[in-house]
Amino acid sequence: MNDTENIKVRRNLTALVEFSRIINSSTDLDFIVNNILLTCMGKFLATKGLFALNVNGLFKVRSSKGVSAEVLDRLSSREMKEDFFEYGETKSDLGLGELCVSEKVISSGRALGIICLGEKLNKTMYSEDDREFLRTILNISSTAIQNSIVINELKKVNRVLDSRLHRLNSLFELSKEFALFSESSRVARLLVYSVIGQLFVSRFAVITFEDSGPDVLESKIDNERLLKIIADRNLQKLESAITGEGISAKYKELESLEIQLVVPMQIQGETRGLIFLGKRINNHEYSEADIEYVYSVGSLAIISIENKRLFQEALEKKKMEDELDIARDIQKNLLPHDIPELNNFEISAINVSSKQVGGDYYDLIRLDDNNLCLSIADVSGKGVPAALLMANLQAFLKTIVRHGIELDEATALINDLVSENTSDGKFITFFWGVLNDDARKFRYVNAGHNPPLLIRNGEIIKLNIGGIVLGVMKTVTPYESREISLQKEDVIVMFTDGVSEAMNTKGEEFSDERLENTAKRISHKSSPEILQDIRQEVINYTAGALQSDDITLMVIKAK
Repeated sequence: MNDTENIKVRRNLTALVEFSRIINSSTDLDFIVNNILLTCMGKFLATKGLFALNVNGLFKVRSSKGVSAEVLDRLSSREMKEDFFEYGETKSDLGLGELCVSEKVISSGRALGIICLGEKLNKTMYSEDDREFLRTILNISSTAIQNSIVINELKKVNRVLDSRLHRLNSLFELSKEFALFSESSRVARLLVYSVIGQLFVSRFAVITFEDSGPDVLESKIDNERLLKIIADRNLQKLESAITGEGISAKYKELESLEIQLVVPMQIQGETRGLIFLGKRINNHEYSEADIEYVYSVGSLAIISIENKRLFQEALEKKKMEDELDIARDIQKNLLPHDIPELNNFEISAINVSSKQVGGDYYDLIRLDDNNLCLSIADVSGKGVPAALLMANLQAFLKTIVRHGIELDEATALINDLVSENTSDGKFITFFWGVLNDDARKFRYVNAGHNPPLLIRNGEIIKLNIGGIVLGVMKTVTPYESREISLQKEDVIVMFTDGVSEAMNTKGEEFSDERLENTAKRISHKSSPEILQDIRQEVINYTAGALQSDDITLMVIKAK
């Protein structure tokens, strides 16, 4: 091999390495295909070229250079299978000129695509070396194309899975929401809102079948005509969903009302209602997944409506118990499941629910590797209203704490939001702060909550700097924050009034004084031990008496 050939080989190798780097740097199929085509045309000085991709056995032009729009239109209308590119009469169809070459991109024995190059600028034929180099380029390309196709398929699958997961989550939330409503009209309204939100429809109707006949719960369709069609076509016996084609074939009357989907609401195989949906705003057809979702929502709704009809009296008797169960679930789900571990502090927390549902709440939110937000609160009153107000507080807190607002300003903002969402004299006592693990500092604001106890060297410092309770009025006087440096063996005890006001059989409270004495006496112990000892003290004190309020405790100890 002479020097000229050596230089040529080195240049080719360098070009191949650079080409491989470029196309494997992206998973965008159009980017990969365009680079393959441009590289090949540049290498062989081809005046025209195209790359056709295998799509379910048929080859579609994905990229082209120098090929006229007329030729591309003609190719798009052809069924181009693999043998189409064998270049008999096909040369003129491809519009690449007389001198042309084609090679397949092969992966695992399957042609992923075909590249076709037109005549060279110098009008010379493609040599065997040219073809061999072209095959080398395409062999390198096959992995990039295959990876891109697989990744794009995975993205499609992921989008479908995400959509299904979102709908499953919606169904889960709706199942809880439906249980809260006793009026059929409110159930139907929630059903409609959920379907509209998922499927983007503007024309709809929800019909239930009572002993007295069909009842229109929600409708944006001509009710008189719709009820007549239901009666005439005996749609009460409809057992499965019918879509556009079925409606056009069998139910022309429905088509005249611009209805494109009818889904039965069934209980134990019996149709107890119907959902009518019109054309989707985005003009998409209703898919099997869409119909399945509507059917699922409809099933949840009709069960809720039927339960109301059949068990109205029983539900009224159990109303209070159900409210308490729901509120307890809300409380349980809002409390943190895990306590973050810190280098310089031990943290323990507990919430012991009473039979009555209150509004106790605590949370630990890791802001970054070094800062942890701690909070404890008590909503006035009991039952579902208190639990829901607590849920609002948690939502506000989790949203605001991530924005890096100063603690006193953030407290004022939370108070304003809570004030907008409270009524009937509801309020929240609230204490929160940010614990810096490395600096061993704690900045806090106390919004009318029982002052946490800082035990240091056998003495108690009460953390009471802050402002008024949340929810009474919009912030007028700014809240004040305070930063403290925590020393070795310092202990902070946060608690709700369920601890200090726990009563024994004589109606006597555990009291703040007893809590302070207990905390001082055991402050040398670890955080979990302090927590358990305080809880046990309360249990022993109230032995034989009903727990009238939730007990919430959080203990922080500096290592």
